[in-house]
Amino acid sequence: MNDQLIIFDTTLRDGEQSPGASMTRDEKLRIARQLERMKVNVIEAGFAAASNGDFEAVKAVAEAIKESTICSLARANENDIRRSGEAIRPAASGRIHTFIATSPIHMEKKLRMTPDQVVEQAVKAIGWAREYTSDVEFSAEDAGRSEIDFLCRIFDAVIKAGATTINVPDTVGYNVPEQFADTIRTLIERVPNSDKVVWSVHCHNDLGLAVANSLAAVRAGARQVECTINGLGERAGNASLEEVVMAVRTRKDVFQCDTRIDATQIVPASKLVSGITGFPVQPNKAIVGANAFAHESGIHQDGVLKHRETYEIMRAEDVGWGANKLVMGKHSGRNAFRSRLQELGVVVDSEEQLNHAFARFKELADKKHEIFDEDLQALMSDESSEPKEHFRLLSSSFHSETGETPCARVTLSVGGKEAKAESCGSGPVDAAFKAIEVVADSGAQLLLYSVNAITTGTDAQGEVTVRLSKEDRVVNGQGSDTDIIVASAKAYLNALNKLHAKLERVNPQI
Repeated sequence: MNDQLIIFDTTLRDGEQSPGASMTRDEKLRIARQLERMKVNVIEAGFAAASNGDFEAVKAVAEAIKESTICSLARANENDIRRSGEAIRPAASGRIHTFIATSPIHMEKKLRMTPDQVVEQAVKAIGWAREYTSDVEFSAEDAGRSEIDFLCRIFDAVIKAGATTINVPDTVGYNVPEQFADTIRTLIERVPNSDKVVWSVHCHNDLGLAVANSLAAVRAGARQVECTINGLGERAGNASLEEVVMAVRTRKDVFQCDTRIDATQIVPASKLVSGITGFPVQPNKAIVGANAFAHESGIHQDGVLKHRETYEIMRAEDVGWGANKLVMGKHSGRNAFRSRLQELGVVVDSEEQLNHAFARFKELADKKHEIFDEDLQALMSDESSEPKEHFRLLSSSFHSETGETPCARVTLSVGGKEAKAESCGSGPVDAAFKAIEVVADSGAQLLLYSVNAITTGTDAQGEVTVRLSKEDRVVNGQGSDTDIIVASAKAYLNALNKLHAKLERVNPQI
């Protein structure tokens, strides 16, 4: 058995399908560079046929990344595959990932195709994909509820057509570990030429079993796991990359393989994805949660102090904790600022953007004595030029006093023109949002308001996530500032800008 476990990261594609988690081209590039730094084998950069924006994002990642294979998802139709082929053309190593549903319910109710037609379409799709690359992955959507005989038949056909990776997705998170392992083992045993392809799994977390199912599949012979940073993804999410990687690495006595992942980049990747998407990591999340290596119990503390391995099976520093020490301060210069951004994988497109970001850094340094990597990442997230800022906060004033109704006064730039408004509310944040709406009149519904401290200390920046819904669109907005009310206003305006940009999304699911 091959001792190399391929890590296929789909944060930029499946992770982006989380409601409100759509990323701009620049944000995808930042995450892709961090994934490359982490030595991820395959980066699924998006679904090129979804929109022109997604096509350009996949193409940009393909141009920028040299050490990882860049993949685009495509339904099993000619248009999707040709769009994917064009998008990955600049890649040093490119892959097309095509899929079609194989479960009886999907074939009958969704595709309205017979099993014979599904097999025929899958074979055609492999042929179209091979016109662009020899690295072709085929997925049987909803394989977890498909009939094993039909899976054997369609996998045999696509392998003969030239597929090099066969992916078995548990699309709806229906499987349990022992059952899923049996499925993988049976497929490898029964499909002709199974030893000529890499067997892959893609598990969803609807029953909280995505990682367990993925690891069970690895023990059964799968040698690629499709996963996301922080387990990000539609509904309950996907298998968590950090949990899969560290489980395999920590339990080498159980898993006859390892990954090439640089685990010290896991925590920085987690924080970057959390900051860009606005999806905070729960404190008790394995590996990357704030409490993952914290010990409250006196018995545990005593044991760890005497010998770390009494209660810790991993070292915190091995996954990137403790690596982000103080890096900048108010006396740091432009070159140091630029160099640190480069180390964080942040590419500044122009001197003008650098100057603006540096000016904001200096403003932050006047408010905050210690500037951490997380502060810089949050600052640069605010600097993102996409979508264009139709709404921008110019100034604000808030008044809150015990026994009095809180009020807010804001001055906004709306399409380049100045507009002022004021309003009162149940609190200063509520008042700020109502004042903004006096000008914006968006008609959007507030679904989520969340506040997290970016670093420790009372002078820490507050990072606010606002989720808005309008018609059939859901967007997340993020804002950060040492003043939490200002951060809230920025986050609300960021969400309004995304609604105004009307970014197109098409979300196939595997």
